[in-house]
Amino acid sequence: MQVLRKQLDAVAPHFEKGGKLERWYAIYEMADTFLFTPGEVTHKGAHVRDSIDLKRMMITVAIALGPAMLFGVWNIGYQANAAIADGATPRGDFQTTIFGLLGFGHDPLNLVSCVIYGLCYFVPIFAVVHAVGGFWEMVFSIVRKHEINEGFLVTGALFPLIVPPTIPLWQVAIGITFGVVVGKEMFGGTGMNVLNPALTGRAFLFFAYPAAISGDKVWTAVSADGFSGATWLAVAAEGGTEAVEAGVTWMDAFLGMVPGSIGEVSTIACLVGAGLLLITRVGSWETMAGIVLGTMGMSMVLNGIGSETNPMFDLPFWWHMVLGGWAFGTVFMATDPVSSAFTSKGRLIYGFFIGLLVVLVRVVNPAYPEGMMLAILFMNLFAPFIDHFFVQANIKRRRARYVA
Repeated sequence: MQVLRKQLDAVAPHFEKGGKLERWYAIYEMADTFLFTPGEVTHKGAHVRDSIDLKRMMITVAIALGPAMLFGVWNIGYQANAAIADGATPRGDFQTTIFGLLGFGHDPLNLVSCVIYGLCYFVPIFAVVHAVGGFWEMVFSIVRKHEINEGFLVTGALFPLIVPPTIPLWQVAIGITFGVVVGKEMFGGTGMNVLNPALTGRAFLFFAYPAAISGDKVWTAVSADGFSGATWLAVAAEGGTEAVEAGVTWMDAFLGMVPGSIGEVSTIACLVGAGLLLITRVGSWETMAGIVLGTMGMSMVLNGIGSETNPMFDLPFWWHMVLGGWAFGTVFMATDPVSSAFTSKGRLIYGFFIGLLVVLVRVVNPAYPEGMMLAILFMNLFAPFIDHFFVQANIKRRRARYVA
């Protein structure tokens, strides 16, 4: 590490003001502060000193995503190999060809086989997201003459986990471009965006290319006549709780052995990440608790109302919590410190309405049975208003105390 430190110090003058590579200082600063703690420290004046900065906070979130990412990679291989073992045939695309050349068999019980198969789909998506998204981050940093924002560490980790494994890579490039440019940079960059960039990119893909994001054939990396890889939320929309329970147990859904977006399938993996975020205080427990309460409340209300034509009315809250992107959105998306509410009571209200809306969208609009993405994006827009209400209430209380 000392050798690397000396090399960075040696080339630093070229990137600093007046150097021949001054225009590219943002790239040098990104590498330097990622590898080493910045050398600048505060000496006087009013400063808040803390052992964690923005970069370390983002890295913590990326680490918390690890369990969901690893399980998602395995689940791609498991779902595909299980389907192939039941008589389905591989897609015959680039990833399947690479898997075949490596000489691994399609055994759903073989951990290595499932992981390698999953990596053949996940790694290209991950690489495209970071190459294209990182390109736009550098472009805006160079043009605006500021350092490369650390926010992309999280966006680059989140986006590959909220898309299906079979999504075309060119759509991945378009989606992350829209998320970074329109969802964040047009607002001014990290800390200025109103909407969650990763969800913004996925929302664009959903409405622009719905066939690649939803449907029966996009959730499992195989293609065969008669084989359906539909998510269990789509099954619930068609047949209700009985149809879901006839095909999968609650525990299997909780563990994540179901089709779905790469990182969203395992509730328990998301809970492990939630534990890390709560221990480090990077994630907000108020937001998570609000979503749980909102989901339970609205689900029980709709269960009580019932419907003869819509089976989703009968889906209980414990199924809502293990299907689709509910757990992933609760832990990693809704708690985004930039696009969510920042007051403690505001976070509870913000989370409560996300939980309420996700159930409402899933149940009332069975044509779109997911709902978590739209619920979070919708409440992103109302987060500033919620905070304004509580901030103004605090100001009034303080003024009343001063008068007294």
